[in-house]
Amino acid sequence: MACRAQGPEREWASSNLVQPWKEPPLAGGLVALLDDVAVLARAAAASIDDIGAAAAKAGVKAAGVVVDDAAVTPQYVRSLAAERELPIIKRIAMGSLRNKFFIILPAVLLLSQFLPWLLTPILMLGGAYLCYEGAEKVWAKIAHHGAHGAGEEKVQDEKTLVSGAVRTDLILSAEIMVITLNEVIDEAFWSRLAILAVVAVVMTVLVYGAVALIVKMDDVGLRLAQRSGAVATFGRGLVRAMPVVLTVLTVVGTAAMLWVGGHILLLGTNELNLHFLYEAVHHVEVAAHDATGVLGGLVGWLVNTVASAILGLIVGALVVLVMTLTLHRRKSKPAAATAAATTRTDGTTPAPRSREAQQSDAPADRAPRG
Repeated sequence: MACRAQGPEREWASSNLVQPWKEPPLAGGLVALLDDVAVLARAAAASIDDIGAAAAKAGVKAAGVVVDDAAVTPQYVRSLAAERELPIIKRIAMGSLRNKFFIILPAVLLLSQFLPWLLTPILMLGGAYLCYEGAEKVWAKIAHHGAHGAGEEKVQDEKTLVSGAVRTDLILSAEIMVITLNEVIDEAFWSRLAILAVVAVVMTVLVYGAVALIVKMDDVGLRLAQRSGAVATFGRGLVRAMPVVLTVLTVVGTAAMLWVGGHILLLGTNELNLHFLYEAVHHVEVAAHDATGVLGGLVGWLVNTVASAILGLIVGALVVLVMTLTLHRRKSKPAAATAAATTRTDGTTPAPRSREAQQSDAPADRAPRG
């Protein structure tokens, strides 16, 4: 019979037994940590995929406004020197990012969280401003003068051009961000923030990259024209075509202002329970869609677009009329009074008086200088 260890010998044997079914505690903790990291990584990857998919979906919904933005912006750099076009576009793009991240993004997130009912009226105010801009340009073309004066576009400095472009971009960017928000309104707050941030950056790069490409096409054509053969022919054709392209883009940009502004107002009135305009347009759109077979989708979209543009033109014309009878008239009165005071009875304007003549008319009790 085997002898069993007693006393200290038994304790020594027990403490030195090898127990293969137990892993060292350090290795077990490391494996658990790596497993947790893997789980977190998979969750983060899935979250990034969800954000990317939602951003792509919202971007597709906002694609129409992106096209409008790309069509509107080139008109702001038409009168600039070639070497100043890209710097101005860069400044407008940076202003667009500031609009999105410092104004629109915080505003739409806070409003959607606490005052969602205010989003529609604010967006409609922006739509009315776009209608005003578009209608003013139409009136300027009909009346054969600049939208803000006959030669003002030629003498505007870069700061004025950039501020005007960024102001218009604010409305278009707000439309993009609100469309995006409507697509992800059911997401959690931080997911909404991430998706809106992704859309803001991607849309800005897309729009102003396209604008930079459009306005520099003539320079590309000039470089190609210096080569030989078919490349030179293509370059010369590109140079000849770009003025026409920019003119077309100006027309498209004006139409886009009316279309987007009118569409914002059309949807806004429907959301405010004023359904008659939206239902009338929708009824005509559905009828046109059903009557045109395979072209129904395109024809229905055209009907909605034209109706939105007409509504935008009507609203914009009313705003232009109100501005002309109020603000513009008050501004024009001092200028008219100054012009009348400096015009002779024969219709000519006297030349500026010399310094000696002004001193001879000075009061006798005024002490001479020096």
